Amino acid sequence: MRIVIVGAGEVGSHLAKLLSDEEQDIMLVDADAERLALLDANYNLMTYVGSPTSFATLREAGAARCDLFIAVTPYESNNIVACSVAKNLGARFTVARIDTYDFMDPANAAHVKHMGVDKVIYPEYLAAQEIITALKRTWVRNWFELHEGQIILAGVKLRAGAPLAGMKLKDFAYSNRHFHVSAIKRNHETIIPRGDHRMEIGDILYFTTTRDHIDDLLALTGKTEHKIKRVLIMGGSKIAVRLVNSAHEEFKFKIIESDLDICRKLPQKCPDCEIIHGDARDIDLLSDIGIADMDAFVALTASSETNIFTCLTAKELGVKKTIADVENIQFISQAENLNIGTVINKKLLASSTIFQLLLDADSSTSKCLALADAEVAEIEIQPGSKITRSAVKDLTLPKELTLAGLIRNGEGMLISGGTQLQPGDHVLVFCLAGNLHKVERLFS
Repeated sequence: MRIVIVGAGEVGSHLAKLLSDEEQDIMLVDADAERLALLDANYNLMTYVGSPTSFATLREAGAARCDLFIAVTPYESNNIVACSVAKNLGARFTVARIDTYDFMDPANAAHVKHMGVDKVIYPEYLAAQEIITALKRTWVRNWFELHEGQIILAGVKLRAGAPLAGMKLKDFAYSNRHFHVSAIKRNHETIIPRGDHRMEIGDILYFTTTRDHIDDLLALTGKTEHKIKRVLIMGGSKIAVRLVNSAHEEFKFKIIESDLDICRKLPQKCPDCEIIHGDARDIDLLSDIGIADMDAFVALTASSETNIFTCLTAKELGVKKTIADVENIQFISQAENLNIGTVINKKLLASSTIFQLLLDADSSTSKCLALADAEVAEIEIQPGSKITRSAVKDLTLPKELTLAGLIRNGEGMLISGGTQLQPGDHVLVFCLAGNLHKVERLFS
């Protein structure tokens, strides 16, 4: 697939790196020659120096011949213009990163399409939705649903005293056939496990199951569900504003912000939220504003280190659920190994949306979750696919992936060695980063 990415900032660079690992034909465009030179030297991609909104630049970069055009500069207006130019040149499908909800509003969808934008990505909105899911599912690290919850993937950290601690996967599979352990995150590494692997305290286990057995998973992992009502947010960022506006009817929010100018603007943006001027790193201030009475603490400043630190502090002060925005990808594994409930990252969320487009032209039926070093994808099996030729146990599957569950005729079920996959099945695949292209070959 030919892909042109405009904008070599954090999101664009991360996407380019991931997609180059997937053996895609990537052209990365930016006005910063030094930034492009660094990426060109280290990754399997091509670069072009030029203005992202220039007809000449986009022609030379191959926008007229590309299957996917992605505009992710820091400026919303430039992204819209770039997509409009690329679409008029002949780009097959265009994607623009946006910074306001206006372009996502269904009432404006026809206008956005008319401008040449096929899909918009609003990372702050994606992050807010991820936080809402975490506030509703307090006992999991990740939560991924297929077809309205017919199949569920839940990432759960195993604590001391959990019934599963120390058990081999093959023994667990023999005693309980309602779950499939698709992956294990251990010591900063994601493992696609086999039967002899043991589940150890501190592991983040990725369980695939059906909706009817979620309560059983709580008991097996030694978890309890906490009802969240009162939420303290540190940082009046765009994510915070979108979060409050999306979920103010379900949760009671307070925002603490150290910048006085931002504090003065927040009441207009978040009318149903209490705004506090102060530094959430100040433990005395946290005590004064009632941190002990909070059900959840969400750290959304621009500093990953600050977010991690304050979540640990909130945990020590008795908050049951903490959520940290960790934008430095190299910090995610460290954060996951600490006593922090959920880690979110806008770049990974944006990547999930892009991978979704790569997997299936009909993005309404294809879903993907990008983790720091792995991908979870829902892929529909096409007629004549290699993967339908024999039972799963007789297939020669790459060791970097596992088939976790499937949707057939609207019903979710787990996959076992004796499962015979069929065209039209929607299969949940868990694979290590850089192996998505192997999956596509099996299913197409």
